[in-house]
Amino acid sequence: MFGKSVRQAEPGLHFKLPFGIERAINVPVRKVFKEEFGFRTLRAGVRTQYDTRDFAEESLLLTGDLNIADVEWVVQYKIKDPKNFLFSVRNPQRTLRDLTESVMSRIIGDRTVSEVLTIGRIEIAAEVEEHLQQLLDLYQTGLDVAGVTLQDVNPPEEVKAAFNAVNEAKQEKERLINEAWRDYNQSVPKSKGLALQMISEAQGYALKRVNEAQGDADRFKAIRTEYQKAKEVTRRRLYLEAMQEFLPQLKEIYIIDGNTNSPIPILQLKE
Repeated sequence: MFGKSVRQAEPGLHFKLPFGIERAINVPVRKVFKEEFGFRTLRAGVRTQYDTRDFAEESLLLTGDLNIADVEWVVQYKIKDPKNFLFSVRNPQRTLRDLTESVMSRIIGDRTVSEVLTIGRIEIAAEVEEHLQQLLDLYQTGLDVAGVTLQDVNPPEEVKAAFNAVNEAKQEKERLINEAWRDYNQSVPKSKGLALQMISEAQGYALKRVNEAQGDADRFKAIRTEYQKAKEVTRRRLYLEAMQEFLPQLKEIYIIDGNTNSPIPILQLKE
């Protein structure tokens, strides 16, 4: 009324004073608007048409590791306070765009180019949405951010080939490291197992040899004790035991006559 906001009405039938005393301004509070950065959509549809002009002044942003990323994003918003939207800020849409570019530039500047291009996109969009809403409320724009989406993130066209080559080299490095760890995880446990097996076999063999040696020593002591008691009998018994073990292994047996010094074949035991 006379240039001053006096009331706010919901959709429906209402009356206002005529002759320019009151003027009604319709504000589409249920509509979702969007602002595009780094590109412009001319016609949306099955085959979306985009503006061919270059918007590099919006999309080229400096990352925290002093690289440049070409970032295209979309901000969707609604009008939550018609009074602030109409009267608190001269141009809310322009203010929204300026604040968005400022916030996006700051958030991108805190991240490396690898994060911006790969794993950090969702986190960046959420952080931009949060900080942008805080600034919009601070300036009383009457706008509510519905969502921020990173549409496309690429290195600048001039260095895209070099950047892709670097990424391929990094991926190859990661692949080789992963393969090396895989071989390590396969070889080391196997080698440790073989080493433990060899150690166990050696310990078992050592224990076997010690026991055999101890048994031989005990047997020798027992024989020596018996030998001390009856030397001739023990000597003959040992001789006969040796012959009993040795003779079955011979194919032919010869007896040498000490007087004639000539071999005389005698009994074929196996026959």
